[in-house]
Amino acid sequence: MPDRSNPSEGGRRALSSAAGAPAIGPYSAALAVGSLVFLSGQIPLGPDGAVVAGGIQEQTVQVLENMRALLTEAGAGFSKVAKTTIYLADMADFAAVNQIYASYFDEPYPARATVQVARLPRDVRIEIDAIAVLD
Repeated sequence: MPDRSNPSEGGRRALSSAAGAPAIGPYSAALAVGSLVFLSGQIPLGPDGAVVAGGIQEQTVQVLENMRALLTEAGAGFSKVAKTTIYLADMADFAAVNQIYASYFDEPYPARATVQVARLPRDVRIEIDAIAVLD
């Protein structure tokens, strides 16, 4: 049985950032395991835990800024992201999300899947998770 009192047991290290959104459940905002960093799905919550005001553009920027905060905490940046999954409440938002997403990543872009889902936590419009590879 793992010792849950030691978050770095087994080479696993939980990551969070005061500049990003707090976890809203029993999960780590990000988990570093060896040379990999797994970012949990980020939704458009500000550091205060409230959903940001605005539409899909504002929500997408907040999600990506939350990801930036966690990547920074891990000692990485967007260039280290290998895979993302984007969850949208409405696939009609795809083009707007794509435009903002492209401004955060450089080529070669991460592998990616984008799916429309029935509902997201707190009824937000977008959630993104990611896997990054550290040097």
